[in-house]
Amino acid sequence: MKHLSEKKIAQVQDYFTFLKPITSRSQFGGYGLLSNGIMFALVSDGELYLRANDNVEHLFQARKMTNLVYYKRGIPVFLRYYWVDQTLWQEKETLTHFVHLAHQGAEAEALRKKQKAIRLKDLPNLSLGIERLLWKVGIKNVHELRLKGEKCSYLQLRALKSSLGVNMLLALAGAINGYHHAVLPKVLRHELLEWFEEIKGP
Repeated sequence: MKHLSEKKIAQVQDYFTFLKPITSRSQFGGYGLLSNGIMFALVSDGELYLRANDNVEHLFQARKMTNLVYYKRGIPVFLRYYWVDQTLWQEKETLTHFVHLAHQGAEAEALRKKQKAIRLKDLPNLSLGIERLLWKVGIKNVHELRLKGEKCSYLQLRALKSSLGVNMLLALAGAINGYHHAVLPKVLRHELLEWFEEIKGP
């Protein structure tokens, strides 16, 4: 079976060149397939199984694709990996689309887990107190802070607490960009200081 699985891995690497480089590692008694560190499929007993996610699982089920079953201490566990049968292998356009979706979904899941794991207070320059202020203005996590950006986030905080000065703006910029506020790139610091003077008012 190991030989069959190795052949299937080579086939996947040749077939889906848009995901190069595709690497493999031991997983669930078979081999997990990864692209850029993201596991999007499994090869077990010489067969390919695509990783499902909330956006694509219904498509796999509509195709009557079957789950990979992993036995843990003799108990069957149905994994969210779906078998690519010979018919689907012949439909290259559909299969390529499914692989794209499987990889994109796995990438999005990995990003969500990473962002959820890092709290606002864990970013450079931010304390528990600043995290609580951000929560009060509706910025609950790192993803939302980055979407808002330092200027919008600062304006929301200042509306809540008018005494906040330029140091808070620089702290937010550093948190978003991964710098301590004292070593912000000069171009960014200069732009933020100019903007602060414009919006500071009397």
